[in-house]
Amino acid sequence: MWATPVTLKGDSVCLAPLTHGHAADLAEASADGDLHKLWYTAIPSPDGVAAEIDRRLALCGSGSMVPFTILDADDRAVGMTTYMNIDHTNHRLEIGSTWYRKSVQRTGMNTECKILMLRHAFETLDAIAVEFRTHVINHQSRRAIERLGAKPDGILRAHMIMANGTIRDTAVYSITAAEWPTTKAHLEFQMQRHASS
Repeated sequence: MWATPVTLKGDSVCLAPLTHGHAADLAEASADGDLHKLWYTAIPSPDGVAAEIDRRLALCGSGSMVPFTILDADDRAVGMTTYMNIDHTNHRLEIGSTWYRKSVQRTGMNTECKILMLRHAFETLDAIAVEFRTHVINHQSRRAIERLGAKPDGILRAHMIMANGTIRDTAVYSITAAEWPTTKAHLEFQMQRHASS
């Protein structure tokens, strides 16, 4: 396997391999802001967290996903993220299925998590590209992806059926290996500016 579970530590966040030991904190995180009620994204309800952990761990077992728990500075689980749609042959993957409890959104945590994941993907795994996907109408997610420096690849029209039966158009972005040095400098500058504000 090319991409396998790993712990990635930053200054104020840690990405740890997902386990059922994180379930209670993640259920509390899901309830913060009723995130699971957002119809255009897939965030587990508090009572659906255990099943979502099972789903992600099964995908990890098949080699198509590396799931992480996002831990804050107090080792409290505040969200989930993954390497997904992993192409072991072509050294390409997607960062996705990411969500954070409402109280830590817009704190700089997402930027630090993405730096850790992108650095590992490009500098340790030698990825050729890292992809990001989101619902075309999820403007908050699209702005966050664009702030990372990812460039738009296009829209996958009628890409998937959502839980409520609606059809999702998916906005696709990516960062290539050649773009990583500039993107990394940009993200590190953002982190420094956030830390000093």
